[in-house]
Amino acid sequence: MNLTYSLNDILFLDIETVPQQQDWSNLSEEIQELFEKKTQYQRKEEFSADEFYERAGIWAEFGKIICISVGYFVEIENVKQLRVTSFFGEDEYKILIDFKILLDKHFAKKQHVLCAHNGKEFDFPFIARRMIINKIELPKKLNLFGKKPWEVPHLDTLELWRFGDYKHYTSLKLLTAILGIPSPKDDIDGSEVAKVYYIEKNLKRIVSYCEKDMIAVAQIILRFNNENLLQEHQIVKV
Repeated sequence: MNLTYSLNDILFLDIETVPQQQDWSNLSEEIQELFEKKTQYQRKEEFSADEFYERAGIWAEFGKIICISVGYFVEIENVKQLRVTSFFGEDEYKILIDFKILLDKHFAKKQHVLCAHNGKEFDFPFIARRMIINKIELPKKLNLFGKKPWEVPHLDTLELWRFGDYKHYTSLKLLTAILGIPSPKDDIDGSEVAKVYYIEKNLKRIVSYCEKDMIAVAQIILRFNNENLLQEHQIVKV
């Protein structure tokens, strides 16, 4: 698979999200009722709405972003490097503003694209929805209004791996395993993020996990291009 994009024009990213409140009891009655209706299909009769609330972070209407990790390729003396940085904290507005500034200043040209695993169904729309909720003007790369499918500046490693088979879902953990890429899930996984955030209050651990996922996406793109994987010294945090 040879991508038509230059690696230097791709911004790799991953996000981590949690429920907006630590406890169900902190929600207003209106939001509790709306969450109950929104999740009725997924819950069926197995869980009550309050039992299901720990999963609220997967919906932009009931969750919030606590970390966005990004990476981009540069070449230094013919050696490929992945520059890595993260926007994180308790202030979601600041996280989103800092990410928007990065896009507007450095990744706003026509050739630039965003890349994530399952990004088209999760990361990209989640960020856009939370920006609107936070009254932040969408950057060009997330403003898809009026765009045709081939004009959308997004790459999705899950979509690329599907090869048109849209019934097929492959997790990031599985894809890295079969491609011989070091697993990003060597500490926590997505189901544990809310607990680590609210109970352990260990945001640094979550940021590390988010960065590993993003790096794994970049490694997948290299494998799709039949290029060598990055070695540890080629991954630089900035």
